[in-house]
Amino acid sequence: MDDSKKTRKNKYPAEGITLEMMVTKLVDVYGWERLGEKITIRCFTHDPSVKSSLTFLRRTPWAREQVEQLFRWRDDTGWDPRDDVK
Repeated sequence: MDDSKKTRKNKYPAEGITLEMMVTKLVDVYGWERLGEKITIRCFTHDPSVKSSLTFLRRTPWAREQVEQLFRWRDDTGWDPRDDVK
């Protein structure tokens, strides 16, 4: 492999995890309303969709970092809020 070739920098350590996968998984777990409470950004609270969220997160590093942190925390702890529902 050519060492001069640039490698893609992925902030999340797990290879192959995309921003779209993170957002989709978080929405599956929390739902848009709860996700908007955990990370207060307009793309999660007003007419949310995966597509509009990805557009915003790709242009806004601080918001993307918050999503990555929440995903990492949930991935590391294995905690799922649905576990507490009786």
